[in-house]
Amino acid sequence: MIETQSKSFIIRMFHVHKNYGAAKALIDITLDVPKNELLFISGPSGAGKTSLLKLLYFGEAASEGQVLIDGMNLSRISHHRIPILRRKFGVIFQDYKLIPTKTVFDNIAIVLEAMGKKRRFVEKKVRSVLRTVGMEKSIHSLPLTLSGGEQQRIAVARAIVGDPKIILADEPTGNLDEDSADIILNLLKRFHVRGATVIIATHDKELIRKTGGRVIYLKQGRMQTTSIH
Repeated sequence: MIETQSKSFIIRMFHVHKNYGAAKALIDITLDVPKNELLFISGPSGAGKTSLLKLLYFGEAASEGQVLIDGMNLSRISHHRIPILRRKFGVIFQDYKLIPTKTVFDNIAIVLEAMGKKRRFVEKKVRSVLRTVGMEKSIHSLPLTLSGGEQQRIAVARAIVGDPKIILADEPTGNLDEDSADIILNLLKRFHVRGATVIIATHDKELIRKTGGRVIYLKQGRMQTTSIH
């Protein structure tokens, strides 16, 4: 029986497989992620990077194997505990996934409102995270009036507003110019220093070189090697 508590690891994966019909997205993944690690998941398009991230925040369930998040075994998690699990995560997507008809404030506030936070707290916290990412002046703007780099900074603010233990970033700089990418990278490094576990899925070797940390390589759904840079 797999121990569900660990003082050292916030994420544990044991012989995890993910299938989509006959297609195998992930094959026999075993991985331990210590608390407060900065980890890269690298590999070409179609290697399984996004599928792995989805399994972590229970966007999808593993086909086989076990995934443990901060002591919670996802193969045994009850329906009412899934929101508790997801509050441990902040997720940053390559395509931002902002609601175009809602203001910057509302896009971020929705996270805190779902947690049942009071309005006064929400307003104070949203302004605080927007200052952190340098976007407070855009608080009443609609997302589509902003540049790609600015929209990604809003996406970062939304990911961190709930003070998550784990930040997942799926190709967070893939659509950005170099200057905007550097801003996003520096923000992620700042949250790592503050104590978050940060996992970045990317095929960008330059991004990895600039940052350092452990790298996991995926190829056709299999974990090839890990290394420290």
